[in-house]
Amino acid sequence: MLNSSSSPLIYFILAAYVDVGSLRYLYFMITAVLYFLILTVNTLLIVVICVNRSLHEPMYMFLCSLFVNELYGSSGLFPFLLVQILSDVHIISAPLCFLQIFCLYSYVHVEFCNLAVMSYDRYLAICFPLQYHIILTHYKVIVFIVLIWLYSFAKFLITLLLTVRLTLCGNVLNSTFCRNYLVVNLACSDTRLNNIYGLFGTAVTVLVPLLPILYSYTKILRVVLSGSKQTRQKAISTCMPHLASLLNFSFGCLFESLQSRFDMVTIPNGLQIVISLYFGILQPLLNPIMYGLKLTKIRNLCKQMFCSKLIDELLT
Repeated sequence: MLNSSSSPLIYFILAAYVDVGSLRYLYFMITAVLYFLILTVNTLLIVVICVNRSLHEPMYMFLCSLFVNELYGSSGLFPFLLVQILSDVHIISAPLCFLQIFCLYSYVHVEFCNLAVMSYDRYLAICFPLQYHIILTHYKVIVFIVLIWLYSFAKFLITLLLTVRLTLCGNVLNSTFCRNYLVVNLACSDTRLNNIYGLFGTAVTVLVPLLPILYSYTKILRVVLSGSKQTRQKAISTCMPHLASLLNFSFGCLFESLQSRFDMVTIPNGLQIVISLYFGILQPLLNPIMYGLKLTKIRNLCKQMFCSKLIDELLT
């Protein structure tokens, strides 16, 4: 569907959805349950970290920022997704589409930057255990977290403004949600500035988190290889959740990036949809479950909270 250059585009058509008949209600229930689980587990861990003074340490404060980001990213995807699943006509207004682009892209950047800072935190904890709290004070942790969020918002606000200014000659997006790359491809005006900033932005998005991650894990690996068995076990137990989260999210974003830029007609439509939603569904579920089960302090405090509530209910 073409859009006249003289009239502003007011909505986009999401063409990746297929008619599944009454199965839409099943898919809606599955998606709603997943969203509820994401909201519940992430909110629970945020509350546990905030109300327990013993968890007011750098690692747990960075984790709290990570869980807040999971809520932010999933809320930029799931409500739109639930509406589209039940709709007969899969359209989204232009302002909501641009809002979703901003939320999802800034979510990805905050996630990578947060994981990068967490790798630096693990490096200090393992390589400089005695100076850890001197180097990484509460003030520095708060500064790190604020800078991560402000930097990510500012970076993708520029991306969004460059996209909004374009004159679009179409409104059909072959996707289940709004993607900046697909919107830019609809432009019939000059997109050279978008392409240049897009390449610069991609390089920055990859390199800014990647460099501290590589540096931190190179130093950690050196300590692990030269340290005692106890040091190796401690390093592995504290780094495994972080590495699993980092690899999972990196693969999810890689799949998403490849799918939006290359022709995937040979891949079944259902599999395309699952791959496109992988980064926004699995990561917000994986992080709280993995950290909640793996980190002893969080696991024990969660047990204490539930046990005390259960005892109170039985006594009343």
